[in-house]
Amino acid sequence: MEFRTQVEIRKAPFEIPPCEEMLFVGSCFADSMGRRFQEERFRATVNPYGVMYNPASVLHTVVRQSEAGKVPNVAVFTLGTNHVYVLKETGEIVDNCQKRPQNLFIERLLSVDECADYLLRAVEALRNVNPRVKVVFTVSPIRYRKYGYHESQLSKATLLLAVDRVVKAADRPDSSLTYFPAYEIVNDELRDYRFYKEDMLHPSEQAVAYIWDKFSEAYFGQATLDFLNEWKPLKEALAHRPFAPDSEEYRRFMDKTMLRVRALSEKYPNFALE
Repeated sequence: MEFRTQVEIRKAPFEIPPCEEMLFVGSCFADSMGRRFQEERFRATVNPYGVMYNPASVLHTVVRQSEAGKVPNVAVFTLGTNHVYVLKETGEIVDNCQKRPQNLFIERLLSVDECADYLLRAVEALRNVNPRVKVVFTVSPIRYRKYGYHESQLSKATLLLAVDRVVKAADRPDSSLTYFPAYEIVNDELRDYRFYKEDMLHPSEQAVAYIWDKFSEAYFGQATLDFLNEWKPLKEALAHRPFAPDSEEYRRFMDKTMLRVRALSEKYPNFALE
């Protein structure tokens, strides 16, 4: 007897190797996932210019990174909304209103076509620097109370349609553009308030950990899983807070731990604590 629905997730057409160079851009959900990748020693850059909620702002971050030559091997775009704010004086979409008066801006909605165009341009900007870059698209499961829940659903639907258009335009066996269903996992599989924080909107740490597990199954090969298994006890040892940090016993413990860290760095050249 089944008591919950499970989201079917296909194995991705590419694998993310251990300690890979990655870029996370998008909503606060991108922050949550990006931090987990950093904890697991992926070389992840997370929202380098702040949280970006809409496809236009995602493009702005990618362009700045590309112009600086900072293009990863894997990028993860997490889209939160199709609502944008336009500065009346210039007509440009701003990424942050910087606490300026609201009357300086017009709020408008991006269409499916506009969202897809911004995302395709972001992919092109990455590929101009790194033709082998892989891109994972996700839609944030966090609803926007300020829009009203119906309007929030319409916004998410616009993003889902745009991402589907972008991914299917490149749908082939070796496609470097994929969609990961974080939105569906939270709303269809984890549809219980025990998987949310106190605001009843943001996924709990348990929910984020579950999404991480599902992402791992889809995008990690055996080499990455082996690395994570080797790194886990070292991560726990380094996070240990001793009662007597100046004791000889703790010093021997840390010496032993750092020897294991050094061995791991020799086995995985891209591994580093900092």
